[in-house]
Amino acid sequence: MVKERARILVVGGGYVGMYTALRLQRKLKGELRRGEAEITVVAPDPYMTYQPFLPEAAAGSISPRHVVVPLRRVLDRCRVLVGEAESVDHAHRTAAVTTLATEEEGRGAHRMPYDEIVLAPGSVSRTLPVPGLADHGIGFRTVEEAIGLRNHVIEQMDIASSTRDPALRDAALTFVFVGGGYAGVEALGELEDMARYAARSYHNIEPDDMKWILVEASGRVLPEVGEELGRRTVTELRRRNIDVRLRTRLESCADRVAVLSDGSRFPTRTVVWTAGVRPHPLLAATDLPRTGQGRLECTPQLTVEGAPHAWAAGDAAAVPDVTAGVPGRMCAPNAQHALRQARVLGDNIAHALRGEPLETYAHRSAGSVASLGFHRGVAQIRGRRLTGYPAWFVHRAYHLSRVPTVNRKARVLAEWMLSGLFQREIVSLGSLEHPRAEFERAAGGIPPQEPPRNPKGSS
Repeated sequence: MVKERARILVVGGGYVGMYTALRLQRKLKGELRRGEAEITVVAPDPYMTYQPFLPEAAAGSISPRHVVVPLRRVLDRCRVLVGEAESVDHAHRTAAVTTLATEEEGRGAHRMPYDEIVLAPGSVSRTLPVPGLADHGIGFRTVEEAIGLRNHVIEQMDIASSTRDPALRDAALTFVFVGGGYAGVEALGELEDMARYAARSYHNIEPDDMKWILVEASGRVLPEVGEELGRRTVTELRRRNIDVRLRTRLESCADRVAVLSDGSRFPTRTVVWTAGVRPHPLLAATDLPRTGQGRLECTPQLTVEGAPHAWAAGDAAAVPDVTAGVPGRMCAPNAQHALRQARVLGDNIAHALRGEPLETYAHRSAGSVASLGFHRGVAQIRGRRLTGYPAWFVHRAYHLSRVPTVNRKARVLAEWMLSGLFQREIVSLGSLEHPRAEFERAAGGIPPQEPPRNPKGSS
């Protein structure tokens, strides 16, 4: 039994936010029933996105709705608010929260009091002041961006198939990906595989007509899987006629021309930016201690250093890696740590409310897996290196075991099985970005020329 009634505020609905709230509603089941505790989750979307499946969603192997997990269905004993925390005043235990109704009501952010706060807003794309990037770049962090990119790639193939302008055709069939981490390599591998398959349905497009370019500023790709597998990944991509450019930067993409630091210029209508992430801007709007990189300073028990009743994990937190044996080393901000930190975080909040000792987070990485397209992949599992089909199979098996809820596991597995029996879908539904365009045109209005900046889905 908790010592006194506790109001727990969870900021963020990603890995850490959802799994922490899920753990808490299990650990505090009796307290929630008796009204001794309440859990509020504030998230910009009413769902959690399982990001490792975004490349397969972009390639059409998985339905977009099966990549997301509805928060209200999973967190049925929590209060879920679709909105964002703009600032946190931990000294007074309040957070300024805006919701979808805030603008409609014509009022400012609501000051929400709390007793315990979990800061798990995640991260945002780390962009650079590259000319033209804001106008022409495409991100790859949300399910909306993944499906938008799939529609865009197929639309470019439609343009190339129907135009008589060789310059336009060349630009439409040139795809530039910036960033050689998980997101960039897996997205490129899956989409190149999808486009190669789709080319069979075009009478005048061959796979070799398309140019796929991977730009990476460092000297290696996929640093998480080790140097040797990184080299094998580069070899595999180049064997598929993908132009991998290491120690190269994107200097401009203005006027739909990608200019690289090695002097190369590629007219292109597709620039995908996956060059890293940075801490969420919310962290700078708190009175909590941060590291030089902008992450919250945390203890091995996942409390914020010097701030009682404040907790953090995942991308937002600098958590000491007690298994490293090297002072000052922090846990990598990846999904593997986030999932496990969330469980310990939920347990520790319950322990703290009951006056019990806290647990220390300690996890040694078991390995890394990456998909490079259908039946292709690389993996490093407990020191063993795998490539090709075995690595691809391990990648699917691992992430199937980690995707939340039995419902999602069954749906994803069913789609994989059906995809082995039937041909891939290669239909572009780009009109989904402008669902009212046809009606507005019929009604005499002017349809929008740009997609909405912040599209939201539903649960």
